[in-house]
Amino acid sequence: MENRRADTIARALEEMILSGEFAEGARLDEIRLAERFGVSRTPVREAFQRLALTGLIEQIPRRGVFIRQPGAVELMEMFEVMAELEALSGRLAAVRISDGALAQLAEANGNCRRAVEAGDANAYYDENERFHHIIYAEAGSAFLKGEVERLHRRLKPYRRLQLRLRGRLAQSMAEHEEIVAALSAGDAARAAKVLRAHVAIQGEKFHHLLASLKPAAE
Repeated sequence: MENRRADTIARALEEMILSGEFAEGARLDEIRLAERFGVSRTPVREAFQRLALTGLIEQIPRRGVFIRQPGAVELMEMFEVMAELEALSGRLAAVRISDGALAQLAEANGNCRRAVEAGDANAYYDENERFHHIIYAEAGSAFLKGEVERLHRRLKPYRRLQLRLRGRLAQSMAEHEEIVAALSAGDAARAAKVLRAHVAIQGEKFHHLLASLKPAAE
């Protein structure tokens, strides 16, 4: 129960930060937030821990918890690295993935498709996250899995926000189908290419993401 409360609060705080309700560098008041959400301070602290993993907040001993968002250059660099790590995961997974894992990807895709039909970006993200974690595991490299999961957590708020852009859910779903087709065929080069394109945000895609973050920057 406490974990679910912490998850709910973390997601709500993420929304508030990205929407600009809290300014960059602002201090989060644990007591006031506990009152706002009608909970004890424990799930708020746990929510802070979750957000710290994404880098949206910074916990400074004896000072408090402060909002921290990456600048445009840092965000672009993180997405560039993430795209390459995803591509590597796909290339390795294409020759190592099990039939059972392919079935799990198909199941996750089915859930993603239903989320698209319902226009539910949050439900889509949850299954999208499961989809990608299956690929990380099937790459067969514990070191790579650790690195890509760390950056995945760091970019989670921005990837979730990106899914709200007009037409992105359907586009992402089509890309998922291409990824599964490449992995099923054991086509390592193709799997790497489509995963790289799936994650990378350059040009217009990056401009739209920054525009959606504009209120927070202001």
